[in-house]
Amino acid sequence: MREGQTTVRETLVFDGVGVHSGKPARLTIHPSEAGSGIVFHRSDLPTAAFAPALWSNVCASELCTALRMGVRSIATIEHVSAALAGLGVDNALVEIDGPEAPILDGSACEYVAAIDEAGLRTVSAPRRVLEVLKPVRVQRGAAFAELLPHAGGFALDVEIRFDHAAIGRQRRTLTLDPDTFRREIARARTFGFIKDVERLWQAGFARGASLDNTVAIADEGVLNAGGLRFADECVRHKMLDAVGDLALAGAPIRGLFRSRCGGHALNHAALRALFADRSAFRLHEPSVLRRGPIRPALGDRRAPALAPDRS
Repeated sequence: MREGQTTVRETLVFDGVGVHSGKPARLTIHPSEAGSGIVFHRSDLPTAAFAPALWSNVCASELCTALRMGVRSIATIEHVSAALAGLGVDNALVEIDGPEAPILDGSACEYVAAIDEAGLRTVSAPRRVLEVLKPVRVQRGAAFAELLPHAGGFALDVEIRFDHAAIGRQRRTLTLDPDTFRREIARARTFGFIKDVERLWQAGFARGASLDNTVAIADEGVLNAGGLRFADECVRHKMLDAVGDLALAGAPIRGLFRSRCGGHALNHAALRALFADRSAFRLHEPSVLRRGPIRPALGDRRAPALAPDRS
């Protein structure tokens, strides 16, 4: 990744549907200034509603990641968060005209393609880095997630296990950089089981899920006409979600993330555990960064079962 902070060169617009709400959604990525970080904004609310993309703002982590905006929230932000982090974008304003980001094709590939086409612009500030100094681990039954020291940038080691022939046990490791992100995990789609659809609908989830945005798995196998994009697409999607969730650390991580049978909830629990122990991390933060709450400019504006968390 570049040493200096970056932002996108131009405004990017994406239209789709919320995978859980089923409602139309437009997401716009605006360039932003040095030190502003990634900030989410709901343009449909009558008063200014901003949420910095930080772990401390997470208000829900069941089947998706949602950020708190006062008494409101903005949901399913993990794929755009992953795309920005995976490509090394430090500063952007992500504007959404409703309560949920569009799911697009269920992966991050459309975000990646648009950001790559627009290109990045280096801004006048060095990048800060969050270094993991000692192991931090959270566990729920047989599932766990942990962050460990690692000299070679940010690495992931993710394993999932599902009692289904289409998935079974899958494990993948990689060291994250923009090329690896594009090639290995950006195209991996969310997945779910047909047997769980009725239960999720009753709970208010998956109302926008379809074969256009979800790998649907039935007893007889994968139902999507084109099949899987990778033989181990499911674990790659779990890695995509982890990149998006861990980007809420607020700075690129220098460390190793390991997960077994985890998901959004354990990803966020690992971040909370890291920040709860001041001796477990060091933030290499240039003094030129701005302090305090940041409100990026807004021009003339006034202020089916999806990637199950448990195997």
